[in-house]
Order: sequence, then structure tokens, then C-alpha cells
Amino acid sequence: MITYFYWGVVIVLAILPLFVLGVKLKQWKIALASGALIFLIGWAAYFFHFQQVFVKRWGGVMTISVPQGQYHMGATWKDENLWIENYEPATNTCHFNEYSKGNLLQGKVTIKNCNPLMPNK
Repeated sequence: MITYFYWGVVIVLAILPLFVLGVKLKQWKIALASGALIFLIGWAAYFFHFQQVFVKRWGGVMTISVPQGQYHMGATWKDENLWIENYEPATNTCHFNEYSKGNLLQGKVTIKNCNPLMPNK
């Protein structure tokens, strides 16, 4: 819910210069540039900072897809970063992938001969 509220505020703030500068003062170039800049700053702030903070602390919305050919096994938070564990039966490996803020520093751990679904013989 907080994610939708955030985007609503960003969109209203981006439209506000269009109304004030464009409609009222007839300064359309400045209005369009201001609206685009506000939207760009809002997008960058969300992508590089707020997305995982909203999800972890305030029940925000985030979607991650499991790669084709893998099975999802678990997920956990380490500080502000989300770690996802998937199993790939074709290669018998487990993949731990980190989703950090802005996806700038992503860790990846691969465990070979993982075989988590069957007991070792």
C-alpha cells in the first residue's frame, strides 16, 4: 500500500508544475522540464533506495520472478538486502541471489551437487 501511495505523490508532484507553470504562467518548456525532472528524481529515489525499505518495513510491493528451469526454495533478508534461494535440477545446483538496493551490488553464491529435494545415498 505504501508503494502505491508513494507513486501517487510522485505523480501529483510531477503534474503540479504542468498546471502551475504551464497553464497559469504559460511557461510550457519550464513546466515540462520541471515535471520530467521531478518524476525522474522520484523514480531514482524509489529504485535506488525506497523499494526494499518499503517492502521490508512497511508492507510495500515488489515482484521477483524465478528463472525458468529453477524452483524457488526460500527467501530471507540480510540487513536491507533480499536473498533468494533457487534450485536448478538440470545442473543439480542451488543458487543464492542477492537483490540489493538498485541492484548495484548483487551477490551470487552457487552450490554444486546441492540436491536439496532428495536425501543423499
